[in-house]
Amino acid sequence: MENKEVKQQPRMRAYYKEQVVPALKKEFNYKNINEIPQVAKIVINAGLGDVKDNAKSFSEAVNELGLITGQKPAVTTAKKAVANFKLREGMKIGAKVTLRENTMWEFLDRLISIALPRVRDFRGISPKSFDGKGNYCMGVKEQLIFPEIDYDKIEKVRGFDICIVTTAKSDKEAKALLTELGMPFKKA
Repeated sequence: MENKEVKQQPRMRAYYKEQVVPALKKEFNYKNINEIPQVAKIVINAGLGDVKDNAKSFSEAVNELGLITGQKPAVTTAKKAVANFKLREGMKIGAKVTLRENTMWEFLDRLISIALPRVRDFRGISPKSFDGKGNYCMGVKEQLIFPEIDYDKIEKVRGFDICIVTTAKSDKEAKALLTELGMPFKKA
């Protein structure tokens, strides 16, 4: 008899299935289970143009993003040259990660339950950052809010953008989905 390892689904995904789906179905009177909005993917993007000349700093920033997300970031390059910014075509200027499935749910869980409460003077995130199509984007000013980053080993405090892409058809549905998942929105 083989010893097969059973993969446990992330805590946030189980919470979505057990708590969020019934709540959204009741609130919006969905007839079909496939109408209920869900998180499709999370895209994390870091612009690293300030360290374009320093290869060691660039690789450190990419490694930090990899530690935070649990996935190797894709390095982005400049599409065209801009003389005012001393930028040449093909130069490394950023890094991005697209999270799906279990890694996405685990990152969202860590963002909501661990990272956001560690933000200094935190009073909630802005409810105005929806794009009109049911997606939510937010900026993080420092990578130190994530427990994977060791304060003593960082070279410079850097920020990045997080875009949560949902299958919601409107911002109202997307906000209800994220609120049910525990996203701490500011009171209007």
